[in-house]
Amino acid sequence: MAGMTEPDPRVDPPMAVDETATLTAFLDYHRATLALKCEGLTDDQLRLRSVPPSALSLLGLVRHMAEVERYWFQGILLGEEFDTGRYWTKADPDGDFGNVDTADVAADFAVWRAEIEAARRACAGLPLDTVGKRPRRGREVTLRWILAHMVEEYARHNGHADLLRESVDGATGE
Repeated sequence: MAGMTEPDPRVDPPMAVDETATLTAFLDYHRATLALKCEGLTDDQLRLRSVPPSALSLLGLVRHMAEVERYWFQGILLGEEFDTGRYWTKADPDGDFGNVDTADVAADFAVWRAEIEAARRACAGLPLDTVGKRPRRGREVTLRWILAHMVEEYARHNGHADLLRESVDGATGE
């Protein structure tokens, strides 16, 4: 990213591998992109909101993606049940984005990284046609669909992260 001194740590997805390797490589690339967008910022900078009345912040995106990783891999793929999220409740469904002002940034990043590792363990060795143990809105969901959706989810939010980062310190990049 322009304005940053460290080399880009991301690994480009390989171009001639099987479908599983392609999907997981793109997902890892986008996970690394979100981390890169947050790199080198202070806790207060990570909490900065976009444009009022939006609650969008880089820390909120990290917290949201921790929730998304947990939901799709632990909840849908493995069938784990939970009544509340790491950051949201039924009374506060947008807590992942909204409650960042006093959040523990290091702890939130650790949760996100732990959810990524749990997601990797959840799908390790499973065929892409594996159907999740819990349906989504009454429909079966395959690991293939979950991985493709996660790439889309990260890609969309990385666009938000790019704009947020530029507004914080002017850094730009892929």
